Amino acid sequence: MKPFAAATLGLLWLLPLNAADSPAWVTGQTTIPAMKWADRSRLDRPFSKDPSVIRFGPRYLMYFSLPPYPPARRAANGPEGWSIGIATSTNLLDWTMAGELLPAQEVEKKGLCAPGAIVLDGQVHLFYQTYGNGPKDAICHAWSKDGLKFTREPSNPIFRPTGDWTSGRAIDAEACVVGDQLFLYWATRDPQMKTQMVGVAAAPLRSDFSRSQWRQMADGPILRPELPWETQCIEAPTLLRRGDLLYMFYAGGYNNNPQQIGVASSRDGLHWQRLSPEPLLTHGRAGEWNSSESGHPGVMTDEQGRTWLFFQGNNDKGRTWFLASVELDWQNGRPGLKQPTTVGRKN
Repeated sequence: MKPFAAATLGLLWLLPLNAADSPAWVTGQTTIPAMKWADRSRLDRPFSKDPSVIRFGPRYLMYFSLPPYPPARRAANGPEGWSIGIATSTNLLDWTMAGELLPAQEVEKKGLCAPGAIVLDGQVHLFYQTYGNGPKDAICHAWSKDGLKFTREPSNPIFRPTGDWTSGRAIDAEACVVGDQLFLYWATRDPQMKTQMVGVAAAPLRSDFSRSQWRQMADGPILRPELPWETQCIEAPTLLRRGDLLYMFYAGGYNNNPQQIGVASSRDGLHWQRLSPEPLLTHGRAGEWNSSESGHPGVMTDEQGRTWLFFQGNNDKGRTWFLASVELDWQNGRPGLKQPTTVGRKN
């Protein structure tokens, strides 16, 4: 492992444009998202977090975090902690619950959440974190032929970081193909558990992604909080490739602090440069549905080649959580929010 400095502020700023030469994209917050949805089964109120969306066969699949049941609503044999929900859609707007991933291994018994899905060789590979173990939380792996029923990797957890810069915790998994390797991005905290940062590991693309296959790619973070709006937290990396560049959408700031979404780019997946000193997607104004935050992004490309940014938001400091999406537009290698957004379903 070779240490290298965290990415520094880039020069490609997403600056406001004059109305006369403004393209069909802007930065900022979105008042009416293209989609706004949440499951209500656990708490009898909207509560879903951490979206990851893929196209698989004739439909879209969204994986997300489900909260624990309150004791009065939990069945005798029901899960005590967080789990992963699965919803399906044919249009990216209307979603239907289709299943759940409940704890199935000893390492998951306190909970599992924050999924990151990727399709490889006709199978869905899901990377996700354990929850409830503090600095011992780590990344796990499962795979599926139909996107609904998953087989767990026997060697779970497959990865946790090492080095004197990290507490050893790994959360918010995201996988991306880089050359002949699968890069696994994750968030971790410093030994004092105060500052959240992003790191990366890699495994051969043709491997089974078991624990022995992963190699930490740097003895330090590849992105850490540097800007005022990022406060002490960068987490939830989500990636897509456009041409020769990788783009990482990430959450800055802890939940409801407020959390907002920024963007960085890279040619090698290791060295990252921010595209702006300001967030791409901010929290909403007072009274709007996402006034507490717009956070934990999940980016995806649909079958027409359009790109969508999924995220979580709320206006009550986390009593409820909705999942939403906004279409991205691109100019000169820079993403922006396409306006006006499509009016979605009201919840």
